[in-house]
Formats: sequence, C-alpha cells, structure tokens
Amino acid sequence: MNISQIIATELGAQETQIQAAITLLDEGATVPFIARYRKEMTGGLDDTQLRTLADRLQYLRELLERKATVLKSIEEQGKLTPELAQQIEDCDNKTALEDLYLPYKPKRRTKAQIARENGLQDLADTLFRQPETDPETFAQSFLNEQVPDIKSALDGARAILMEQFAEDAELIGRLREKLWHEAEIHAQVIDGQQETGEKFKDYFDHREAIARMPSHRALAILRGRNEGVLQAALKYQPDETPITEQSEYEKIIAQHFGLQDKNRPADKWLRDTVRLTWRAKIFLSLELEAFSKLKELADTDAITVFAKNLKDLLLAAPAGRLPTLGLDPGYRNGVKCAVVSDTGKLLDTVIVYLHQENNMLQTLSALIKKHSVKLIAIGNGTASRETDKVAGELLKLLPNMGLHKIVVSEAGASIYSASELAAAEFPDLDVSLRGAVSIARRLQDPLAELVKIDPKSIGVGQYQHDVNQSALAKSLDAVVEDCVNAVGVDVNTASAPLLARISGLNQTLAKNIVAYRDEHGAFPNRKTLLKVPRLGEKTFEQAAGFLRVLGGTEPLDASAVHPEAYPVVAKMLAKQGITAQELIGKRELISQIKAVDFIDERFGLPTIMDILAELEKPNRDPRGEFKIASFAEGVNEISDLEVGMILEGVVSNVANFGAFVDIGVHQDGLVHISALSNRFVSDPREVVKAGDVVKVKVLEVDAARKRIALSMRLDDDKTIEKSGEKRDFRQPEKSSRQNNPREKQPQNSAMADAFAKLKR
Repeated sequence: MNISQIIATELGAQETQIQAAITLLDEGATVPFIARYRKEMTGGLDDTQLRTLADRLQYLRELLERKATVLKSIEEQGKLTPELAQQIEDCDNKTALEDLYLPYKPKRRTKAQIARENGLQDLADTLFRQPETDPETFAQSFLNEQVPDIKSALDGARAILMEQFAEDAELIGRLREKLWHEAEIHAQVIDGQQETGEKFKDYFDHREAIARMPSHRALAILRGRNEGVLQAALKYQPDETPITEQSEYEKIIAQHFGLQDKNRPADKWLRDTVRLTWRAKIFLSLELEAFSKLKELADTDAITVFAKNLKDLLLAAPAGRLPTLGLDPGYRNGVKCAVVSDTGKLLDTVIVYLHQENNMLQTLSALIKKHSVKLIAIGNGTASRETDKVAGELLKLLPNMGLHKIVVSEAGASIYSASELAAAEFPDLDVSLRGAVSIARRLQDPLAELVKIDPKSIGVGQYQHDVNQSALAKSLDAVVEDCVNAVGVDVNTASAPLLARISGLNQTLAKNIVAYRDEHGAFPNRKTLLKVPRLGEKTFEQAAGFLRVLGGTEPLDASAVHPEAYPVVAKMLAKQGITAQELIGKRELISQIKAVDFIDERFGLPTIMDILAELEKPNRDPRGEFKIASFAEGVNEISDLEVGMILEGVVSNVANFGAFVDIGVHQDGLVHISALSNRFVSDPREVVKAGDVVKVKVLEVDAARKRIALSMRLDDDKTIEKSGEKRDFRQPEKSSRQNNPREKQPQNSAMADAFAKLKR
C-alpha cells in the first residue's frame, strides 16, 4: 500500500507534497508550524488539508498493521492462499478487511462447528451441490448418537450452509452497500412514553432513508432510543410485503451461490436456508452495522459543525484593551460584578441586587467612574434582560463616559469559575465572582479567555454529549490550536493556558515561560526564550513564529516573521540601505522590493511573500471588526414577540439546517436554511457564522414549546400557515437541485418543524 499516493489522490495533491508533510509530522512538527513556515516543502498545504492528512495517515497505518495481523493469523492456520493474500493486500478499508478475515477469525464454537464435528459437512455439501437429492432420505445415513433424528441432521447441515453464506466477503459487501442505499429507518414511540418523551414528538412515527438522514435527525432518534422513548428499526421492504415472499436480498444470496428453485427435492429446503441466512443472520448483523455507520457519520458531521462554530467564536473580533465591567446576572444571589483593567487584571468586585435598582445604579456608577470603565459585558443567562435594562440606565446617567454595553455568551463561565485554573489565578476570590471576571475578559479578547475553558463546555455544538467524546475532544483541541496560532500571542502578557496552545509548547513549558517572566521580567526578545527551562532549539523552532515580543530589542519579534527568516529580511534591509524600523509598516518602500531577488535554496516565493506581507502590516490580527448588536427595547420575553417584527440579534449557533439567533428573549430563534437568503444556500455558513450581528423577521412564535421561527429575508411577506397546512416558504431553487432527489428535504423533517410546523 502506497500511503502517500492514496492520500495525494484523496486531497488532490502531488505525492511529493504528501511525502514531505508526512516526514515533517513524523519528525514532530505541528500542523500550524508546517502550514505557516514549511510551504515550500508541502506545496502550500493549509491547516485543514494537513489535519485531514494526519487523520488519514493514522487510519491507513492502522490498516497496514491490521493486515499484517490478519495475514499472520491465517497463515498460522495453514489456510493462506496466494489469492487470499492478494485480496487482503488490495483492501483499502478496515470493513472489507474484516469481511475477508471473518471465516478465519477465531471464535467460540458455533452451531456450524458442532455440526461439522458431528459429521454433517458432507450432508450440507451434497444438498447444496445436488438439489435433486431428497433431504430427509439422504439425512438418514448421517444419524448417530450426536445426531438422533432427521430434523437434527438437517438443522446442522443448514447451520453449516448459513455460516458459509454469511461469511462470503464479496456477498456481504454487496448486500451491505445495497441495504445502506435503499433501507429506511422507522422510528416509533414506545407505548406509554408519549407524555414523558414529548421532546421526541417529531419522531413518534418517522420514516426516512438512512443514507440521506441528516446528522441532527439521526442523533435525535438515537438519543430517543437510548432514553427508552423510541424504538428504531431498519426497514428494507414495504410493510405490506407478505412474509413468505422472497426479498430482493434473498434473491441476491441465491443468485450469488447459483441456487435456483426448479421444484427439485432440496430446492425448498435450500430456499428456506437462504431466507434464514438473510433474516436471522446477515440482516441482523448488517442492521447493527448500519446503525453504527449512521452514528459514526452523524458524529463526524456534528463534530464538524461544533468545530466550525467554535472556530468562529474563538476568532470573533475582540472589543480591545479597554477597562471593562463584567456583570454575571442573577436574581436571588444578586448580580456579580467585576472590573478588569485594559490588560485583564482584576481591579474591583461587588455584588448588587436587581430589586434594589437605585442602590445598584449608584454602586455601579461609582465603579465605572473610579476605574474609567468603557465597556459593560453582560452575561446572557438568567436575569440578563433585567440586568441589560439597568446597564442601559447607566449609559444614560453617564453620557460622557463613552460607555458601551454588550450582552455576551456566558457559556462555560461557571465551569471556569470552579476550575483549578481559576482557583490558582484567584485563590481569595469567591467562586461566584470569578464568572464575572471571565465574562468581562471574554469581551476584551474572546480567544485569550475561552482557551481556559474546556471547548465542550462553550456550548456551540449540537448533540455534543451524544457524539464520540474522544473524537470530539481531538477535533476541538485542533481548532483551538489552529486559532491561537493563527492569531499569535504576546509572550509577555499571555496566560499559561493560552501559551500552552502555541505550536510546540505544552502546559509544563507554558508554566515555565510564565514563571521565568515573573522572575526576570518581560522577555526583551525571542532569543531569550531559550533560557526558559526545558525549552530547547526544536521547541523554539516550532513556537517562535507564533510568539510576539512587542516593544522589544528586535523589531521583527513583534511580527509573524520566523527568526530563521531574519537573514532574508537583513538582505532586504541591506539592499535598501535602511533599518528594520524604517521599513516595517511602510507600504511604499516594501512595494519596491522584488520578492524573486531573495529566493534561495531554503526560502521560496511563498515564504518571501509572507515576509513582505508581515512587514507591511506587522502583528496584524486576522480577526474581524468588533460590532455591537442592539436588542430592541421592550422585547425581553418570548411573549413580547409579534409576527412581523424586525429585530437585530447575534448568531449564537449554526447547524446544517439553519442558524440560531439570540434576539434577547432568553430563547434563541431559528432561521431555517431556506430563510437565510433569497438565493439557494447549501451550507448556512455561506451566509452567517457564530457571532455575526444580523437583522431578522419574526415569522412564528410557539411559547409553549419555546420555539421561534425567524427569517433573514426581510422583504418576504410569507409567513407560516397557522391552520397547520404546509408552509409556502421554500428554499430558493438551484438548477441542478431539481434533478437530484437525494437533496430534497423530507416533508416530515423533524428539525424543520421548528420552522415549518409550529402550532399555537
């Protein structure tokens, strides 16, 4: 197996690119480092391609190891033929390999093995090859102490044939493929669970092709089954089909083994054997496989959605280095308040109460004046609207302070508050007040604060607790790593959790950097990092380009130019006859530099162009411009909404079927994919991403089920029919879509009911 060739074909890249990337990964290089600083070697493979490459590399290497194990096992049994060995070598996936290995795989004694021990192999072979033989008459000659009667003899022979049929790799592969593309999942409510399983009402009687079932519906049905509310089964033929009628799958088995019903003595017995093989053996196994595959695909899809949303959230535009007041809303326990400086240092804390509004206004006004607060960050949890209203009064009371109030997601703030990290950072601060600090900081710099929280606790995924947790953690960790390295960090202000996400670093090295900084003061340049305990040349190579030293002794240390490329910049400066300070940020001077003049055996055009771009805009932040959403006044609860209202909100989550928007009423509304734009949309992320500020129109409100249907097509007058009839609010047509029935949305789409089937 040529692994690099296989991956190259899958990624549409050259084999030399893949080989270079594999070599770098094997040497310990990280994906961010390879993507940013080894473009010449990999031909410019980006971080997404490199992540895919790394996953496929692991899979294919595991496949090679498994092949070796299988070949050794079969050879030790003395059953390995050149043909079988070649079939095993040709396998390109683990499923096909296990199909081939199944007949030789050590297993507990089966009915077929016992039948063979009892001398019934010849009976099975004769009835299979010579159907003109009368089963009962011929079976009499096989009776003995272990086989007392004809029925026992024929049952044993049938068990042998059923095992042989069910272990035919080619047949199983064909049936598996056919079942996956043709079968439907039928979900039904379990009697007596109608009331307790109300949240699964959309699936009380639901049928859908398994191959076309979206991940959110698949995970919902699987969750309902796990909770004992739903029963789910795979249906491969219409319910009205007589049980005695031979299915298409049984016909395939018969044809595969050349069995035909010509009314010969053994034909009926063989036909029954085929039926039992399919219904009692093969189908049950393939049904389990199908559900497992559905879960795996749904997990992958859901994890991808979570990862994309997390990336959008982490790369949300920072409000900037401004003194900020964080408010963690609450009724009984009060509103926890924390003021942090422009660098995120905790300055002051207090707890105020909403029912004492005058006192709350006075206390917060004093805090704002004392610390020259510019931003007010309000957590979006319980009592956030009431707290936001008070913040609005503060803006009116202090018109000259230049205040801005922003409602931010507080997802994960409580997790951070009770963490060891928070305890180490604020050992003397009450747990409840730590959340307010986190809320304030995540407005200043979402990335720097959110890296302190387990990504799974940030809450931008769908069915995140149902998916494969190790795969989820791996994917989210990769997202965090890519985001942190894409932005870069100031080595003299970054926290240990943030530094730990830098290429080449880990928690121990991050703590060592902070400890060195605390003892010796700010790092004057990148080279000083080599004095940090356990930070060697290899680690420095991986990390240096992503660590910034602002205002240090080396101007280039404030940029993403890697120290290994400093000689290239030195040549540019020598040719221009100027210093680095005179060149950095000067677009006209940089435009005069010809990149081709500085290409050598180590640094090619991609790296030179990156250097010039960085010199033009040193330490540029890839994140967008910070925007503030203005929630409508007087719209605080779901009961305040009216059909036709046009509101402003923040996209809180994006799924494959649409986007959820926070419009300030404690319940996010859904903009279905069909209502995102006047054009056809195949992926909601083409239009929106988490954190975007958007305008939406209220289409329908179901207060009882806490569902709000919204639209971003503000000029569309069509709303959902309250009579229960099918809505006339369709996804704009795409020409190729009309001829592709696979892309049509099922009319009983459960998640679309949040948009299409709401009832008052």
